[in-house]
Amino acid sequence: MFTDTNSGRAEWWSLGDWKARSPSWALRREAAAGMILMLVCASLFAENGGTPESEGVNLGKWLQETEDTLAKVDSYTAVFHRIERVDGKLIPEEVTVFKFQRPFKVYMKWIRPFRGQESIYLDGTNHNKIRAHGSGLKRLVTVNLDPTGARAMENCRHPITEAGLHVLVGKISANVRRGLRAGELISKDHGEQMVYGRKTRQLEGILPKDPSTGYYCFRCIVDLDLETKMPIKTQIFDWDNQLVECYGYENLKLNPGLSGKDFDPKNPEYHF
Repeated sequence: MFTDTNSGRAEWWSLGDWKARSPSWALRREAAAGMILMLVCASLFAENGGTPESEGVNLGKWLQETEDTLAKVDSYTAVFHRIERVDGKLIPEEVTVFKFQRPFKVYMKWIRPFRGQESIYLDGTNHNKIRAHGSGLKRLVTVNLDPTGARAMENCRHPITEAGLHVLVGKISANVRRGLRAGELISKDHGEQMVYGRKTRQLEGILPKDPSTGYYCFRCIVDLDLETKMPIKTQIFDWDNQLVECYGYENLKLNPGLSGKDFDPKNPEYHF
């Protein structure tokens, strides 16, 4: 019971009446709502495990840094991860030991599946064919394959002549710059991430959802290693927003000092 000091009458006020008449209650209620909103946002941020997403990132600047660094790279090694959509289906992830040397030398040894399978390709040698053998008993037979032939292209979207970081970065850069010039590129910064145990900056480029525009894809998400500036993971989506290509370079080592032996089928560590 509360007494009205002006009239001297005693009145019963409910809690609802007090809330309605108290200005401080309204302020406290708004403050509490704001605090709850902040806690919810903080919780979502923690679940995402990275810095907040922002739009309008300068993709051209990031890619220029990558290109400048890659121009100084003569060779590299990595554990290469590949997932591609072929004939409408995603193939199981392939993981290989990958060696590359400019101008264009590639060595690959499969970790899974097809453990032990090997391929070597050196542009301008062996009649521009891949030297390869299969896994298991198939390792006893070495063959020379046309890079664009049916056997070499089985479960592949691209021939070995398009393998590696230089081709990948060139393709991404060409589409990003064209999109920037045309004002058709939407860019997003998904903040810092962890990929293969490395800190990365995850950037996304979104292009017109229309294949007739001639761009390579609809969306591309790239994880750039913060230290090396290299794209250690790239995800590419088609105009149906389906993942069609995913490439990863785990344990990437730049300019490790590769020699001709690393691309020689007669290397005693190989089984050609």
